Amino acid sequence: MLRKTLSLLTATLITACATLADAGTVADVAVINRSTGETLPLYRHHGRYYVEGKAGDRYAVQLRNRTGGRILTVLSVDGVNAVSGQTAAASQTGYVLSPGSSAEIAGWRKDMSDVAAFYFTALGDSYAARTGRPDNVGVIGVAIYKEFIAPPRVLLDIPAPAQSRSDSPGRLAANDAAGAPAAPAEYSSRRKAMAEEKIGTGHGERIHAPTENTEFRRASSSPNEVIAIYYDSRANLVAQGVIPRYPRMPQAFPNGGFVPDPS
Repeated sequence: MLRKTLSLLTATLITACATLADAGTVADVAVINRSTGETLPLYRHHGRYYVEGKAGDRYAVQLRNRTGGRILTVLSVDGVNAVSGQTAAASQTGYVLSPGSSAEIAGWRKDMSDVAAFYFTALGDSYAARTGRPDNVGVIGVAIYKEFIAPPRVLLDIPAPAQSRSDSPGRLAANDAAGAPAAPAEYSSRRKAMAEEKIGTGHGERIHAPTENTEFRRASSSPNEVIAIYYDSRANLVAQGVIPRYPRMPQAFPNGGFVPDPS
């Protein structure tokens, strides 16, 4: 488990069967099963990413900065900001990662020292449902921003013509506005096929996870990347066609004993 301190942005600033290790280009995002230590296989289905969750298992969201600059990662779980507890919006507070660094976010931020563990659980026991917000249960979202870096100032001394007016020299302003990426498709809360009740993320035991405040200026008002990873039980993912329903394979040694006469 990651031991180093994370930086936290203050709220005032501001498939079908191929499995993958993680999702994202500006940042890698993966889900770690803290009960087993494994990285959950990532399934791609109809342009979306999915992982299988098992009720009772603790998990963490692993974030890794792939750039040479700092990034801000705003983490949403079940439509709730994992730091502030607000109904999530991309403009809210999040975690700041240094160039090339990674972090495992293992729970809901309670203070500057502790988080309450993420764990897969029945929908009714999820933190979102228990706080009256069950509509977006079943999805982990990360909005990622690059940091604004002010360009260096270049001064050019040009003698004024003898007959010119004494106007002050003009200024060139760099345009740092970045194009907004396409928003991900809205996740429908209705499932076409459900084998059992879908699962959500609970509010578990306290985990020591110290952090500190830092300042961060977004390079753009829109995220540079938005990643959504949907999760559910294996039975439901099979029912939806995310995980193939493999037929039962013949067994080489289904029983022991000697050869009987045929009937």
